[in-house]
Amino acid sequence: MTIDHLDVLAAAQRISGQVRPVALAPMDPGALGAATGVFALELMQHTGSFKARGALNFVGAHLDAGTLPEAGIVIASGGNAGMANAWAARAHGVRATVFVPETAPPVKVARLRTLGAEVHQVGSEYAEALDAAQRFAAETGALASHAYDNPLIAAGAGTLLQEIVAARPDVSTVVVAVGGGGLFSGVAAAARPHGIRVVAVEPVGAQALHAALDAGRVVDVPVASVAADSLGARRTSETALSLARHGDVRSVLVSDDAIVAARRHLWDERRLVVEHGAAAALAALESRTYLPDPGERVAVVLCGANTDPADLAR
Repeated sequence: MTIDHLDVLAAAQRISGQVRPVALAPMDPGALGAATGVFALELMQHTGSFKARGALNFVGAHLDAGTLPEAGIVIASGGNAGMANAWAARAHGVRATVFVPETAPPVKVARLRTLGAEVHQVGSEYAEALDAAQRFAAETGALASHAYDNPLIAAGAGTLLQEIVAARPDVSTVVVAVGGGGLFSGVAAAARPHGIRVVAVEPVGAQALHAALDAGRVVDVPVASVAADSLGARRTSETALSLARHGDVRSVLVSDDAIVAARRHLWDERRLVVEHGAAAALAALESRTYLPDPGERVAVVLCGANTDPADLAR
């Protein structure tokens, strides 16, 4: 099932007043050449990532439809989607159960519990946590949410693009990091009627969307990247693949070294602490993997901040 800008508009109406409007900050010209740009500081969103948007849309839509069971919701997540769903569920008095890999950062697991979620750590990858969550849903009747492969989740994420355009109607390109494809799908669906290019950035070691485009179908990929805790989906969604085939989308890959360098640069120059996954978007520009055209007006989404900043200390 795909989504379009009308789904994003419906999500924006549903979650209006419940999320923090994205803040924009001018970028230094070094990574842009003759282009200009802004950072979209979605790391400042509730629960520290864009995921709050989709979670609110998912919970709100099911509450409106009367389809939320007594057992609440269950989701598998590397951490960010679980936190967002736990937060959205708590806001509406709904039970939340979250399955995460055993490799999930402790800072994320601790935050999940603070938000009131029942947390289960299973396996070493997101796919194993997903299998466990699906079994839990079948056994308990809980409503299964998804970290990215759900039209309500993706449409909620796309509301970010609507806010960027409202604040900066001159933006011509949006650069986003891609894991499973929820943020990308929402942004791409919302960007199309505005004629905005979307640059989809993935680590070389976690390239589910890029591999799907090469294969012409969704495929499983190995995951081995410094950004795997947030961009480590083994496969992308059919929705993301469909939207990525559009002519206004560019798919690029960045190395782990470039991601680490971009994350360090954001700290050294901006005092912004972001996840490695969030730094991937900037890494595409700083490593010249994506070269904006002269005069291009770029928005780089810094999508999450749920990380331990200890490794940034000198």
